[in-house]
Amino acid sequence: MPKVKGGKRPRQQLQEGRANGILFNTGAGQHILKNPLVVNSIIEKAALRRTDVVLEVGPGTGNLTVKMLEKVKKVIACEIDPRLVGELQKRVQGTCLANKLEIKVGDVLKTELPFFDACVANLPYQISSPFVFKLLLHRPFFRCAILMFQREFALRLVAKPGSKLYCRLSINTQLLARVDHLMKVGKNNFRPPPKVESSVVRIEPKNPPPPINFQEWDGLVRIAFVRKNKTLSAAFKSSAVEQLLDHNYRIHCSLHNAEIPENFKISEKIQTVLKDTGYSEKRARSMDIDDFIRLLHGFNSEGIHFS
Repeated sequence: MPKVKGGKRPRQQLQEGRANGILFNTGAGQHILKNPLVVNSIIEKAALRRTDVVLEVGPGTGNLTVKMLEKVKKVIACEIDPRLVGELQKRVQGTCLANKLEIKVGDVLKTELPFFDACVANLPYQISSPFVFKLLLHRPFFRCAILMFQREFALRLVAKPGSKLYCRLSINTQLLARVDHLMKVGKNNFRPPPKVESSVVRIEPKNPPPPINFQEWDGLVRIAFVRKNKTLSAAFKSSAVEQLLDHNYRIHCSLHNAEIPENFKISEKIQTVLKDTGYSEKRARSMDIDDFIRLLHGFNSEGIHFS
């Protein structure tokens, strides 16, 4: 379901996506998983239970949906395309599975997620990143998510410090969840075939989550990974970063009735924290979660906050 690049008109994208009488919009990420062996493997890896409520995003024509309905209590399928909603409804109509299926029509990113035990989805790839974080910040906790992604995105999710693909996405996801790469899925397993290879990933949220303000954490990580090969000392010398942290520091001092010296310079305070914590010459590309937790604590203890 990856996003197609190249500036083709929507009509051209639709024509290229014609299959089995249905006009798939590849520009909107509509690539239907057709291989039953892959479908069965995904469901097996989800370890679904009879009592489960499963959230599915982008059910398409229902190849995954129908198989899951046979195994679980309920499937809540989120689909933005009314044509595919109709296909899905027709597929279960008049069967014993129909009353176990609930369809939500609309953009899943703009929808409040319902309660669910597990999420199984062949996602439109252009919503991969925002959907992952919508999932991980969702409450109450779910047990696990088995998700299909574009191969490179999947490898970024599981990348470790020092890896070429290690990035803000990697560390933010791994802060909140255990992530495992389960299997590769070739482009010929889809109808119509996408232009990229795919992978299936398992995401299991950490419950309870780490006792960290995620907004602050992400603010720090964002600064560090803008130029992940630079030293932190250099990364924090950006005028935009200094202005932001100076503003936040003054708010902090105001709230705590702390006096700010006349000759105060945020740049000096930032560099002092980096030096005292031992991270001045470190680079984001090689820092793990514990490193960033220590660095965030170092900044916060000196009244410097991120947003």
